[in-house]
Amino acid sequence: MSTLATLQAALAAGDVEVIDLTAPLSPSTPVLQLPAPFANTIALSLEAVSDFDEAGPAWSWNNIHTGEHTGTHLDAPVHWATGRAGRSVEQIPPSRLLGPVAVIDKSAEAEADPDFLLEPEHLQAWEGEHGPLPAGSWLLLRTGWSARAGSQESFLNADEQGPHTPGPSVRAATWLANSPISGFGVETVGIDAGAAGGFEPAFPAHHFLLGADKYGLTQLQNLHRLPATGAVLIVSPLPIVGGTGSPARVYALVERS
Repeated sequence: MSTLATLQAALAAGDVEVIDLTAPLSPSTPVLQLPAPFANTIALSLEAVSDFDEAGPAWSWNNIHTGEHTGTHLDAPVHWATGRAGRSVEQIPPSRLLGPVAVIDKSAEAEADPDFLLEPEHLQAWEGEHGPLPAGSWLLLRTGWSARAGSQESFLNADEQGPHTPGPSVRAATWLANSPISGFGVETVGIDAGAAGGFEPAFPAHHFLLGADKYGLTQLQNLHRLPATGAVLIVSPLPIVGGTGSPARVYALVERS
């Protein structure tokens, strides 16, 4: 039996499960809010073209209005100044959008401290337990933050000092940019910590990872259903020509014993 036939048989038998890591995209999906004077992207809205009416009696369809970086989405290198000479979404090789998954679970730490920062020591400890991060892998940071996705206020978790959400430190972002991963995924609204606007450099995950031809994934769900290693990630952004990012459907293939 061929490799693909074996995979198809495993999927049919339930020996390999497809887990959707994507947050549903709707007008209530939380959207990043930057402070003035910076501009913000828009939430999703649908404009009916026809709906089984005179404009189209046998069909229903909509125009989509939303930003590239709304909901579960991919960040391409050209999203950030350090990657502006790099790839836009449609230029990303498909082979970079599929790869092994590494999950680092810091949900307990994030629950205790919403400003929790991932450090190189955490990553080195993970490698000490599970082995080196595989080339072309996707590192996913599990924080439990997706449980807040039903409320923009709770999800963004901002006060007069700014947002309080977990993410990588400057040192961790530098470490990841020099690792063999394809990309870094999170449950929060962006790949940086909420306080990262005040770091040096500001927003280091964007700065270092996108500048190193790595990719970002945000607003993931169901990371608690993934093992630390062994799953395979499939990322499906729209191939927007010149796109700096795209809403994406993200799946994991998990082998069940």
